[in-house]
Amino acid sequence: MIENYCEPEEIAKLWDVSVRQIQRLCKEGRIEGSIKFGNVWAIPKDTKKPTHTGKLKPGRKTKIAKYEQHM
Repeated sequence: MIENYCEPEEIAKLWDVSVRQIQRLCKEGRIEGSIKFGNVWAIPKDTKKPTHTGKLKPGRKTKIAKYEQHM
């Protein structure tokens, strides 16, 4: 691999997530500096783990909201 870059497998172990999730984050542009070579992603070694926004999909309700409706 290119110097100062890692494969998704290495980052997945480091961040304790699946390789598929790393690939998806790269595809969505959420991992800064990631580059795709053919069918393999290269991720900078010093990149930060993206934070979850916590947004719900439109029309989706939380368990608490469903519970409150039934009260």
